[in-house]
Amino acid sequence: MEYSSGSVQDYYTLMKPRVMSLVIFTSLVGLILSPVSMHPFLAIISITCIAIGAGASGVLNMWYDADIDSIMNRTVRRPIPSGSVTKPEALTYGLVMSFGSVFVMGVLINWISAILLAFTIFFYAVVYTIWLKRRTTQNIVIGGAAGAFPPIIGWLSTSAPLTIEPILLFFIIFFWTPPHFWALAILTSSEYEKASIPMMPNISGNKYTIRQIFLYSIIMSASALIPFYLNMVSMIYILPVCFLNLLFIGISFQLFVTEESAKIKIYAKRLFIYSILYLFLVFTFFLIDYLYIKYSWELLI
Repeated sequence: MEYSSGSVQDYYTLMKPRVMSLVIFTSLVGLILSPVSMHPFLAIISITCIAIGAGASGVLNMWYDADIDSIMNRTVRRPIPSGSVTKPEALTYGLVMSFGSVFVMGVLINWISAILLAFTIFFYAVVYTIWLKRRTTQNIVIGGAAGAFPPIIGWLSTSAPLTIEPILLFFIIFFWTPPHFWALAILTSSEYEKASIPMMPNISGNKYTIRQIFLYSIIMSASALIPFYLNMVSMIYILPVCFLNLLFIGISFQLFVTEESAKIKIYAKRLFIYSILYLFLVFTFFLIDYLYIKYSWELLI
């Protein structure tokens, strides 16, 4: 068996740390919003298992996609295409982390959250990466479910029953994923075409993709407002989120009405960058709202 000279940084990069950071944060919000309190030590174990599971998904994704990563300029410097880590090493690394995170989650936390973690890893690595990504322009829409499960896993790790609250968190991320990734796909459509990946811009064209981005932006924004109408949050959440929604829809609309290819790239890049900030801030306001109501109520008591 061939061995590489991969560094700790290479193995860390395989885990897609930027994606993992969003997973950690959204799962933490799900855990904190749960009505069932959890010992801080167990909460740390739970979030760590979710983080390692997310990292394992990224490793398995890079293992399978090593051939197309070596073609695309955006991914050619990743550890496997660059030769820092071999494919067998990456596969072993990803599988060990997958089984380890699920097993520890099951034994130390609970098996319901562990099973959902296992399903999430399977969904991202097999359903999205192996089955959907190279076959359909809907790869991001369906595959996006994998990135939307962490808040539910965080919630269930407290042994709380599954209710509407974590499901709403799921749908916010689920509807956020298509405009986020399609904006990136517009910027890198030639790269995806070179790698024969059927992303929507290089199959259906920018015009159709932009219409879909605008549609999903509206649906996502509406889903972010629903928690207020179900009395899940207060004005502390809804006011800033309304503003964030207007910005998201505004940038999407600019993209929608723009005809010049150069400006399309500018607005697509702007939307991609803002979408990351948007998701982080929406979940931050969930947290702020919850903590304010909880501690102000405790002070009244």
